[in-house]
Amino acid sequence: MHDQHHTRRFGLPTATALVMGNIIGGGIFLLPASVAPFGTLSLLAFVVLTIGAIALALVFGRLTRRDPRTGGPYVHARAAFGDFAGFLSAWSYWTMTWVSNAALAVAVVGYVHVLVPGHDSKGANLAVALLALWLPALANLAGTRWVGAVQMTSTVLKFVPLLFVAVVGLFFFDPGNLGSFNETGGSPLGGLSAAAAILLYSYVGVESASVSAGEVRDPERNVGRASVLGTVGAAVVYLLGTVSVFGTVAHKDLVNSTAPFSDAVNAMFGGHWGGTLIALAAVVSIVGALNGWTLMSAQAPYAAARDGLFPAAFARKRHGVPTVGVLVGVVLASLLTVVNYTSGSTGLFEILVLITTFSATVPYLLAAAAQLYFLLSGRREEVRTGRFVRDLTLALAGFGFSFWLVAGAGYAAVYQGVLFLFAGVLVYVWMAARRRAAAVDGANGAGDTTADDGTAVADAVALERARQLS
Repeated sequence: MHDQHHTRRFGLPTATALVMGNIIGGGIFLLPASVAPFGTLSLLAFVVLTIGAIALALVFGRLTRRDPRTGGPYVHARAAFGDFAGFLSAWSYWTMTWVSNAALAVAVVGYVHVLVPGHDSKGANLAVALLALWLPALANLAGTRWVGAVQMTSTVLKFVPLLFVAVVGLFFFDPGNLGSFNETGGSPLGGLSAAAAILLYSYVGVESASVSAGEVRDPERNVGRASVLGTVGAAVVYLLGTVSVFGTVAHKDLVNSTAPFSDAVNAMFGGHWGGTLIALAAVVSIVGALNGWTLMSAQAPYAAARDGLFPAAFARKRHGVPTVGVLVGVVLASLLTVVNYTSGSTGLFEILVLITTFSATVPYLLAAAAQLYFLLSGRREEVRTGRFVRDLTLALAGFGFSFWLVAGAGYAAVYQGVLFLFAGVLVYVWMAARRRAAAVDGANGAGDTTADDGTAVADAVALERARQLS
């Protein structure tokens, strides 16, 4: 308890910055061009998705009121459905974090080349990517104070230029630049679903405050607030930014743009300095996201290790940060990055990114299902007394949003992701066998010397069952 008291470093602003920083990575800088082929109905898709993401954020807030420990989705899935469901949540989330960190590190390389041209070689690219991984890892290893400071700074530095483009762009808005409402030529509903499939993963990270609840001051209140505020803040940047780019860059140019925000700045003010400005904002944005996701990569296995579902080393903390989790996550991401640049083929990298796409959805589904379970199983008082209908509606909306994420991931992502998810069963079996053996040994050592083996085993089983129910 002493350590817990001194590691709650994140107030509401920092927790909000963690959520917003993890949601807004590098993808936002290509987002307007990605959805432009669907027409302005993609803005409607944004609105629908924002509602679903806010519902999921509120669900995490409600669940954290019930159990404010570090681990977020893992903690709630295990409390509702037992060790196996909790393990699957932690395993999926952990996989998602370190693989996506490798993808972010590769993405930052392209923006660095805009800032520092003329050094495009495989060795230089690898060095930049590894530096992008290890600098945030070092900040994490320095403790939660450093994590919070880096997160606040990076969020402000990336939020300001993006909001500048989003707001100033409205003064240069030309309706003639907009395409039609539905550019697909098919039904509006089909176009809406297609646009949503691209946008769905724009809100991954909404759970960040919940995952780090143990480091948040007054988590019962602040986790829910930070989740909603961070999600709404990201939505404002997404929506206003996309509207401004739609209105300042001609539609025929936007659909082929590789740097829509840069094109928007150049259209507003002339010249070519917009590319440099946006590239700088992108580097800051990705490094900030890496800082937050590095912490996330350690928190889920920390929570699982605390309950004996991951190796015990993951439960060690220093300065409020699970150091082994940080190191293992950054090493795995680094190895994947090295493979990406040295294998001569991105096939393995692309497969793992697909795994990440699906893995992000598993903890969401289980957390939303856990909330539904608590509400419907006669344990309503553990969630929000007297507000059953509202909480049930939010839980159903959060589950629906999570299910939509799975559908939007695509067949390949689900196929690869399920295979990797089931591979984790071997780890669960290994850890379960170790726990069972330890329980038997403990029972044999503490039991009466006259007790027979059957009694000792029965005692061990009883102890293990009591631990699972606790």
